[in-house]
Amino acid sequence: MTKQTWNPCSILSPVPAVLVTVRGKNGEENVLTIGWAGTICTIPAMVSISVRKERYSYELLKESGEFVINLTTEALVRATDYCGVRSGRDEDKFAAMELHKEKASKVQAPLIKESPVNIECQVEQVIELGSHDLFIARVVAVDVDEKVIDEKGRLDLGKAHLIAYAHGSYYSLGKQLGTFGYTVKKAPERKSVKSVKKRTEKEPVKGAMTEPEKKSAKTGVKTARAARSTKKSAK
Repeated sequence: MTKQTWNPCSILSPVPAVLVTVRGKNGEENVLTIGWAGTICTIPAMVSISVRKERYSYELLKESGEFVINLTTEALVRATDYCGVRSGRDEDKFAAMELHKEKASKVQAPLIKESPVNIECQVEQVIELGSHDLFIARVVAVDVDEKVIDEKGRLDLGKAHLIAYAHGSYYSLGKQLGTFGYTVKKAPERKSVKSVKKRTEKEPVKGAMTEPEKKSAKTGVKTARAARSTKKSAK
């Protein structure tokens, strides 16, 4: 395989293209598309988003210190692209894309009803990096559509038809190739014919006599024979 060496660039792919909702101190609400978002810690649950200073939502984020990450789906791909190229300074993107707001449980920023999973976040730190500032936030609540929960109460994101972003294009996730840790999971043990045969031989046949019963029966037979022999001698 022949490789070319390029200059440093933002090419990590694929990445989640998410819809982030915010609310300013005066009640202004907006939705923007973020391509640089990710999980940064498990316990406590923490995420990060990177936002350009010139974005309309940047000041709203700084004012409130809260936001919601709304996962995107195939049905939301048009809204995902639109909310990334239009500004909330000029129009109501919720109305333009027919996105419905729902009240969050822990933060003031709204949830997007059409999103299957909404991640409510509170900002803990802002780091200036260059073209973008990094907002590090703690996850304070997660809202999940019951349609992506299976009969055992587990999250099944395969039902959500999520999308990803890679070098300027949106993609559906496609088929599942494996699950976490599947390469080291032990295969279920197969019982050999020999082991089954041995076990069958050891298991008592239903209705058969036990060893003590067999011994008792043999003793009874011997006693009966001895009794018959005595009777014959007496005659």
